[in-house]
Amino acid sequence: MFEKLDLTHGTLQLPAFLPDGTQGVVRALDAQDLLHCQVQAVQMNAYHLMQRPGSSTIQALGGLHQMSAWKRPIFTDSGGFQVYSLIRQNPKFGSISDRGATFQPSGSGRKYKLTPEKSVQLQMGYGSDVVICLDDCTHVDDVYEEQQASVLRTVKWARRCKEEYLRQVEGRGLEAGQRPLLIAVVQGGNEHELRRICAKELLDIGFDGYGYGGWPLDGQGNLLVDMLALTRDLIPSQFTLHALGVGHPENVVACARMGYELFDSTMPTRDARNGRLYVFKQDPRQTQLKEQDWFGFLYPGDNKHIKQTGPISAYCDCPVCQNYSLGYLHHLLKIDDHLYPRLATIHNLRFMTQLMANLRTMG
Repeated sequence: MFEKLDLTHGTLQLPAFLPDGTQGVVRALDAQDLLHCQVQAVQMNAYHLMQRPGSSTIQALGGLHQMSAWKRPIFTDSGGFQVYSLIRQNPKFGSISDRGATFQPSGSGRKYKLTPEKSVQLQMGYGSDVVICLDDCTHVDDVYEEQQASVLRTVKWARRCKEEYLRQVEGRGLEAGQRPLLIAVVQGGNEHELRRICAKELLDIGFDGYGYGGWPLDGQGNLLVDMLALTRDLIPSQFTLHALGVGHPENVVACARMGYELFDSTMPTRDARNGRLYVFKQDPRQTQLKEQDWFGFLYPGDNKHIKQTGPISAYCDCPVCQNYSLGYLHHLLKIDDHLYPRLATIHNLRFMTQLMANLRTMG
């Protein structure tokens, strides 16, 4: 496993969790909040950003780093997951071809076309530190023929992404230390042979790193342990591997122990806003987290917390646990005050960065 990853806007200590700032913001937080949580990098989304605020606006505002006042690394997802979540699940919202994907979001009279070339152009124009290739994302339960077509298309798109990336690097005159990294995504659903084929083809093209592609859970919400382990085995250890969309704390630990170094998910921040907080049941600085009962969920809206004077967690050093009581969080949630999602999100993200620190030191 890697110990660090050097990027244009800083070095990441690995493993690292990236909160999703899909539309250019980690919801309810600003850049200083993220720093206080000891977040090292964030992940944003090319598809959503090209709609709002739009690529010309982002460039006019100085790129994603300047616009969001976040000076540390930014990864940008390609829009490949939206191929699955918006089109594959709702065909009326768009179409997929070898050329690319055409989106027509609900309630919008406008169509958005996303090709491999455009995805790379957008991400490099945003000033991303890590560019992710456009892929054709599937669900593990999709039939074999769809998985096979997805792999063929993902490899074709990755090759086109690499070609456009090289054109952009040359055209922009970027030296080795200035260029963003380019990551390709391994698809194949739950089919071992398709995963092998996809990984081999992508390795032959050559990228800076790779990602596990496709929904990482089965139909019952269980982590696809065998397929994630196979994909890690297929990618040589000299390349970082990103567990795209993995954010449940237990799943993060499981993947980190397989050798995955990067994680991103909306889960911790979404859970915070919706009233589910993460708490360690043991001091994360002194345990290897191998026991089943090392963390739990806390629901601040429960009435039993009305007069709770202690913090959310005795093992958390976030600004919220250092300054506010759980009873106050309960009150903010019940009156639906805007301060609640900010404080709750700060806590859950600090939990995730504490978890990463544990994995780096305790293994």
